[in-house]
Amino acid sequence: MEPVYALSEVLASCEKDHAVVAVQGEQVVGAAVGRAAHDQGWIVFLATLPEFRGRGIGTSLLASVENRMAPHGLNKLSALMPESETRVEAFLGRGFVLKKNLRYFERKIPVQRQELEPLSQLGGRILARDLWENVAGMRREKELLERRLVLPLAEADLADEYGVVPPRAVVLFGPPGTGKTTFAKAIASRLEWPFVEVFPSRLAADPQGLAGALRETFLEIAELEHAVVFIDEVEEIASQRSGEPPSPLQGVTNELLKIIPAFREQPGRILVCATNFIRALDSAFLRHGRFDYVIPIGLPDRQAREAMWQRFIPAAVVDDVDVELLVDRTEGFSPADIEYAARSASQRALEKAVYDDGGAASGGDPASRAAVRKGPSTQDYLDAIRDTRTTVSDEVHQDFLEDIDALGRV
Repeated sequence: MEPVYALSEVLASCEKDHAVVAVQGEQVVGAAVGRAAHDQGWIVFLATLPEFRGRGIGTSLLASVENRMAPHGLNKLSALMPESETRVEAFLGRGFVLKKNLRYFERKIPVQRQELEPLSQLGGRILARDLWENVAGMRREKELLERRLVLPLAEADLADEYGVVPPRAVVLFGPPGTGKTTFAKAIASRLEWPFVEVFPSRLAADPQGLAGALRETFLEIAELEHAVVFIDEVEEIASQRSGEPPSPLQGVTNELLKIIPAFREQPGRILVCATNFIRALDSAFLRHGRFDYVIPIGLPDRQAREAMWQRFIPAAVVDDVDVELLVDRTEGFSPADIEYAARSASQRALEKAVYDDGGAASGGDPASRAAVRKGPSTQDYLDAIRDTRTTVSDEVHQDFLEDIDALGRV
């Protein structure tokens, strides 16, 4: 019979909560463990040796645990057990009532309590579980990341059966504003692993120097059970090594090249590096054996742009806005450009509704005038698009397409 609580949970509760035992001579013949949470108490373990059942020991153990927890001011004491359990006399004898039509739900939390302190010291965090779903559009990129990265990591046992080695390190490259950081966070969200971003600029102030601080940081990361480790603008610490005498950053590049193989030996983690300038990276940095994939993250296609506009336009006006026209007018826009244009249109529409006395909403206080309009119009969006300076030039985009052929590895 499968118990509700794992042995580790029972032992942890024995140390920190309330445990009682029944003995005969020097032999332990029964035990009960209880846990108090605010005004609710739980019996997490109750057992007696088979030859001692039917003697009221279980009922006495329950009474003793309840007395131990009485100072907490409990108003309810509950117990969970498998549906197949038939030995319930102790609970019934102590006044417990069997509740009908109840279901027990359970979800495992990937990050253990003991990891929270080292995670906090690293500046890491647990991200919201819906980030992956909230990445609007970019279907091709999401599908590629789901198949290549998330699947082997989330289903490690299944991957092992097929001889698939889960990825340990990847590079995301592409023009600025295309969502590389967002994807790195979304991967952590999808896996439900802690997200740890390494900031070389902050480590540079460490007394042991950037290379030493980088090494120490990765030693601390090794103490975590799982982690998505992210380094943005990695070209700052992994650029082409050249020049006489060597630049100070060459030592940092050398250290990073030594860190990655050691990192790859640790299961349950992945290093995600992002760069806008993949051509600037040291050739040794990108070679096979260090990074499993070098994945391009480019400008959104038509379908992705439509999904982004659908997300950013308020629901109250989306049916009145010519979304197809906005999609046409934002070809060559990055996700960041589209978000900026959408926010700008909303701000302009709000100001127009409140302050434009020549409009239909004039008269009365600003709040009542703003309430007349539901939100931005198609023209508001077109005006914002016209005034948005795109992040990615045609030249940069062409370089990116060439980099896909020359350096991409998916």
